[in-house]
Amino acid sequence: MPSRTTRSLKHEYSLFIEQEIENYKESIPRGAILAIGDEAANVLAAKAQLSLTEMLLCEEVDRIISRRLRLPAFSTWRKKRIKLHQEMRRPEHWGMTASDALVRTIGSEAGALGHVLLAGEAAARSALFLVANGCDVTALELEEESVQKVMEAAVQAGLSERFHADRSGLTQFTSEGPFHAVVCSHAALNSLNPADRARVIAVLQSATMDGGVHLVETILAGSAVDELRATYSGWEVSVEPSGSSQVFLARKELPSSVSH
Repeated sequence: MPSRTTRSLKHEYSLFIEQEIENYKESIPRGAILAIGDEAANVLAAKAQLSLTEMLLCEEVDRIISRRLRLPAFSTWRKKRIKLHQEMRRPEHWGMTASDALVRTIGSEAGALGHVLLAGEAAARSALFLVANGCDVTALELEEESVQKVMEAAVQAGLSERFHADRSGLTQFTSEGPFHAVVCSHAALNSLNPADRARVIAVLQSATMDGGVHLVETILAGSAVDELRATYSGWEVSVEPSGSSQVFLARKELPSSVSH
């Protein structure tokens, strides 16, 4: 299971400044870098430094670049970061609403959840919403472009340590549970033959913690629901509305000694 490392805002700010400076250095020709180095050496010489070390020179170069870029002070950056985090926690920011099943059933518990597995076409959108709300997320089968977009957004918000992309498909995935929740599109499950579908669901069920939730998004009434109900025998199941569609919700029962 991924570690839930929480980095301080001070540390995030230091990484932000460092990255901005490195991006600037990579964007200008070598001659410009050397010119900044000469400027830094002159500044240090004027300060009558006892010894002009390489470390002091590099630090002065970074200070000059920081001033040129007008990088924000920590207090200014912190206000923007907190505002961004608050915005990213809102389902509407990701094109969802409070009535969506994922928001109602998993989003409401996100802060208390640990590891969530996502698979299917809505994985990118759901991943960022859940990561912003405190979950560790593993997303399967995302296209390379989608992975890049999710990572860029997660890095911008300082949440990249909580997002993990796995390019393997459902049939090749090896569980790294325990999972607190699994969200999968019905299309992803339906693309498997019946034997593989039953095997994959069984693997995910066994890797899910007691009390954990499985959400199968966008299903049609009839045989699909009946098949899922049979597959989730022993789980608490229901069909929930979600916008203009419906989803299948299953919660793994707690052991009797815990539930009473």
